[in-house]
Amino acid sequence: MGILEGKKALIFGVANSRSIAWGIAQALHREGAQLAFSYAVPALLRRIEPLAEKLGSTFVEQCDLSQDDEIDRLFNKVSVDIGNIDILIHSVAFANRDELSGPYYATSRDGFRVALDVSCYSFTSVVRSALPVFNPGSSCLAMTYYGAEKAVQHYNVMGVAKAALEASIRYLAADLGPLSHRVNAISAGPIRTLAAAGVSGFKAMHSKFTDLAPLRRNVTIEDVGNAAIYLCSHLSQGVTGEIHYVDSGFNTVGLSTPSRE
Repeated sequence: MGILEGKKALIFGVANSRSIAWGIAQALHREGAQLAFSYAVPALLRRIEPLAEKLGSTFVEQCDLSQDDEIDRLFNKVSVDIGNIDILIHSVAFANRDELSGPYYATSRDGFRVALDVSCYSFTSVVRSALPVFNPGSSCLAMTYYGAEKAVQHYNVMGVAKAALEASIRYLAADLGPLSHRVNAISAGPIRTLAAAGVSGFKAMHSKFTDLAPLRRNVTIEDVGNAAIYLCSHLSQGVTGEIHYVDSGFNTVGLSTPSRE
């Protein structure tokens, strides 16, 4: 038996088989969890349905996380079709492509609003709507990145949004702790996902990562999935409000030295 046998998880953010959310979904399935999926726009359904079927999931529902009424509708359907859940995965972020190149000061007001709404506030909104269907001791997990803590070239407004998300993690953890629920985030190293492709210069940064990170290796969606098992299971029942790094140790070094041959 897996350590999540009998648990139910709702996952936001699978776009394709290279998504971080897909790595988490596979790990949760491996450990026995029953999965449900939500996607943002109709065009994604043809990609997500076959993936959900592979993991035995029949709950695949569209939800625009910028609309509170759609979020409420989704959780009404969760309540009817699934019942209560134990795990909530939020792997959703968005900024207009033109906001992810050039200087941060060029960020438009509308671009700032969209990035903060989708990448940060949507997590708060989802957690609020999920509260009535949480089983005792449920776990909420969001995805963040080192650009929330340090200025990363071209990450721009997304770094600001992730910083706000990390603050939200702490406030939500304080709110939900007395209700027995936990709220954490994983800060993953650069992974070649659909979302990452929108960041100018990402390929160059990704290729240099192995020379800078202490483990001298890139991070995979499987690495993130395995860490998610810890944060979503009883193994971390004393952990909440934390940012857990899965980045080959990159965040721990001030000045990396290149590999020696």
